Amino acid sequence: MTVERQRLVVRGIVQGVGFRPFVFRLACELGLTGWVRNDAQGVTIEAQGDPALLDTLPTRLRDGKPPLARIDAIEVTPLAPQPESEFAIRLNHGGGTVDSAAIGPDTAICPACLAELFEPTDRRYRYAFINCTDCGPRYTLVRHLPYDRAATSMASFPQCPRCQAEYDDPRARRFHAEPNACPTCGPSLSLTDLAGTSLPGDPIAETLALLRQGQIVAIKGLGGFHLACDAQNPAAVARLRARKAREAKPLALMVANPASLDAWVEWQPGDAALLTQAARPIVLLRKGPAADRALPDIAPGLAWLGAMLPYTPLHYLLFHEAAGRPAGLDWLQQPQSLALIMTSANPHGEPLVIDNEAALSQLAGLADAILMHDRAIVIRCDDSVLRQEEGRAQFLRRARGYTPLGIPLARMGPAVLAMGGFYKNALCIVRRDQAYLSQHIGDLDRVAVCLAQEAAVGHWLHLLQLTPQAVAHDLHPDFHGSRLALRLAEEWQVPAIAVQHHHAHIAAVLAEHGVDRPVLGLALDGVGLGDDGQAWGGELLRVDGAQYQRLGHLRPIGLPGGDRAAREPWRMGAAALALLGRGDEIAQRFATEPTAPQLAQMLARGVPNTTSMGRWFDAAAGLLGIQPRMQFEGQAAMLLEGLAERHGPIAVDNALYRVGAELDLLPLVARLADETDAQRGAALFHAVLIEALADWVLDAARSQGLGIVVCGGGCWLNAVLSRGMRQALKARGLQMLSARAVPPGDGGLALGQAWVARHVYAAR
Repeated sequence: MTVERQRLVVRGIVQGVGFRPFVFRLACELGLTGWVRNDAQGVTIEAQGDPALLDTLPTRLRDGKPPLARIDAIEVTPLAPQPESEFAIRLNHGGGTVDSAAIGPDTAICPACLAELFEPTDRRYRYAFINCTDCGPRYTLVRHLPYDRAATSMASFPQCPRCQAEYDDPRARRFHAEPNACPTCGPSLSLTDLAGTSLPGDPIAETLALLRQGQIVAIKGLGGFHLACDAQNPAAVARLRARKAREAKPLALMVANPASLDAWVEWQPGDAALLTQAARPIVLLRKGPAADRALPDIAPGLAWLGAMLPYTPLHYLLFHEAAGRPAGLDWLQQPQSLALIMTSANPHGEPLVIDNEAALSQLAGLADAILMHDRAIVIRCDDSVLRQEEGRAQFLRRARGYTPLGIPLARMGPAVLAMGGFYKNALCIVRRDQAYLSQHIGDLDRVAVCLAQEAAVGHWLHLLQLTPQAVAHDLHPDFHGSRLALRLAEEWQVPAIAVQHHHAHIAAVLAEHGVDRPVLGLALDGVGLGDDGQAWGGELLRVDGAQYQRLGHLRPIGLPGGDRAAREPWRMGAAALALLGRGDEIAQRFATEPTAPQLAQMLARGVPNTTSMGRWFDAAAGLLGIQPRMQFEGQAAMLLEGLAERHGPIAVDNALYRVGAELDLLPLVARLADETDAQRGAALFHAVLIEALADWVLDAARSQGLGIVVCGGGCWLNAVLSRGMRQALKARGLQMLSARAVPPGDGGLALGQAWVARHVYAAR
């Protein structure tokens, strides 16, 4: 028989997902000899046998890959046959440069492990750290690649003989499952007070008892600690809000299964699929009529409820305890009464707590007890947040369950590190034809978060073992990321490339959609430094790779008090009145604000202006009396969106806007200034804004000869605006592209910076 041999290099998410035993079983089925191993490239296979069967191997690899695997490429090289009689799994090979190997994200417990968790006869019955190659932690416990137990925080837990036998058996579900463990050899739980003293009793049962008593418990998860309390106990929720200084910002809800949400939400197509996927994000669901009655303090005034399902065995054990410890899985098909608030455990504005000792010191005053374990978290990673938008998933925050999945790019290019923005910071590293967006890091207004950003840079570069050929950063010179970029660029002797904020927003969408031709960009957000040194935020751009041209912008509006105006919508309402020539109404209209008379005088003298769409939203909210002072970023716009969602469609008068190089919304706010029904006013604002933007873009599309409109910036998180704009542009014969793989706001900014920097680098 003719025998041929091939080397196959498989790139993608192929380490730590059961890929080698899958290859072993497939090779045995096909009668092939050779070997498979993890290495710096991903997975390398040398296979030998019948040429016809050997030629089917790439297709069989793609079609039958394990659930958590992702194949980006398979490179096949013919080799000379060798004398051998079997197929083997070789030890990981760590030599060479890690130029394409990747690690998967943390995933929820799989059905097989869940069945074992609740089987009383199983040796891992109710073991909080059960996992296999199809589920469990990955990113948050790995220190470097190739992915092996010695490179993770499980290195300190030697396996018992039974676990080692599973780990070594290519036919077992736990073959080289690096976090593999059992109650005999693995991590363990403890419930302590804030002094670190262990509390008596079963940790799960006692934690549930505390939660039912209205206590707040810090619970260690995959990427950090949560603060948990009973969502249906108003006193407990109020106490949590007071302790976290989180007066009105929405809180996330965890329930056992989708059926447990039926009484509170109105399901949309695709919602349940998002909730139940292995990533287990927080999903924004449309509230039903009973939601605010049953859960009045979870997301006050908003149209959406953020909910997620359990994703660790530990989470499931709490719901299992509440259900009375039933055997089997049938109980998970029924609605469960327990509903928990699960919010990030961190002092206000600080990074997520991941360390046990830090939890004891930093969570004092926030939690009443701590449910912790002794498996270290290597890298913090907060919960991801998504919503459905016209049948598509849209990120609000990209982190656990998705980081560090690469975003495929249209072409190869130099390695670039991008530092992201000031708010909702996330990093991006592009390598070969993949972009790796870091987990959400936070707002860089605190030293601890700046240090967390620096630590994330170090971790990612160590993980990927590369030195960037360029460093991209925001145009604003005073951001911590900009200063860090300049420092690193000097250290590495590579160029530092400044990228204008709104150019980066549009570029992020172009990068994920693989579009590399001139487009119209509609960038709408709160603020970004323009190349003229002014505060931009409502920009119509022509974007062509490294170049952009500002075609137009929103009519500028006064920014009285600078940053305070972004926190106090009544100030923007006053600015709108001044722009209308009705400044003499400010003091009386905002009589509850002691500084209103002085503000009116300030506006009369003149203040700096901004073209920000976010501030026009605030002006509308201020005039409608919706939220004079915001308790969290974006609150006024979110409340405005919620009111418009509840009101529904409304007729539009196109006399309420004027289209030119400047889009003038002044006639619209003049109408709102005299509106007495806030809900009707919110609906009118959204409806007119959509038509105004669509007409404005259409004029530019005709003059520029372009048919693709790319929408980026934080305002596109508004579901009413995004949905309406897509329909309006389609009706005008234009194609709208928006963010999918990353958030449209500042959380996706780094991807756009990296994309622009590659174009700048290539042009040098």
